[in-house]
Amino acid sequence: MLMTFNYVDAQELNCTVNVISPRIQGSDKKIFTTLQQSIIEFMNSTKWTNDKYRTEEKIDCNIQIEVTERTSTDEFKGTLQITSRRPVYKADYNSPILNVKDNDFNFRYIEFQTLEFNESGANQNLVAMLAYYAYLVLGMDYDSFSSLGGTPYFQKMQTIVANMQNAPESGWRSFEPNQRNRYWISENINNPVYRPIRTMFYAYHRNGLDVLQDKKDEGLRAIAASVEGLKKVHAEKPISPFMQLVFDAKADEVVNMFSGAPNEIKAIAKETLDEINPSNSGKYLKITEGNN
Repeated sequence: MLMTFNYVDAQELNCTVNVISPRIQGSDKKIFTTLQQSIIEFMNSTKWTNDKYRTEEKIDCNIQIEVTERTSTDEFKGTLQITSRRPVYKADYNSPILNVKDNDFNFRYIEFQTLEFNESGANQNLVAMLAYYAYLVLGMDYDSFSSLGGTPYFQKMQTIVANMQNAPESGWRSFEPNQRNRYWISENINNPVYRPIRTMFYAYHRNGLDVLQDKKDEGLRAIAASVEGLKKVHAEKPISPFMQLVFDAKADEVVNMFSGAPNEIKAIAKETLDEINPSNSGKYLKITEGNN
């Protein structure tokens, strides 16, 4: 019985799922309810790692799917957005870790179909995409707690990409118009050139966020220093899907944090953020508003 209870609590994700279809006409939408339940069971019942998790340690994440078109009885098009968060030490606050939207969510699904993942081979697009994003959630979470701790899960993402190169659906290949697709996110994360982004992610959370409650100014300086460390990689590779992925999740948080920092930290942080993440420069204006 002890073995059974250990495995009951072994799964890593606490994933909520919402499937909506406001553009789909007709009254027969029960299939979207069963799709939602199938995804919930798949994400929360699959054993993604070799680690054991207690219930309270599971990673909170959310999947929002909008089905925009039903092209046949079992074929669909839509979008998938996945977010995740992690607790901050000694704080009643959960830090956003991931916020990514995939506009190439095309899949087949038969009502009441069981979703099963084959780690060593090709999968249906629905299963491959869900597994890919499960490993992305895991990798980013592990990287935030230990330096480069997410490596095994990012490598599994890369394996999924390799196994899906002959899939008819888009999002898996380097030559597609969307240069922020699954291929390029995985390529960046696994490319040593972008490793400073991953080490920054660890320093930001463990040396910065997790010490804010005890040593606020020290934590803010550590966060500012971690972000400043991205200047070199940005200078070498100014267009990076991985860099954008990080700040899609973090932009609002850094604005909130640095807005209450000493002026010298604010100035350094804003200058750095404007340089490495210009797409969010409008948000970063708020950091130095009201400086003394």
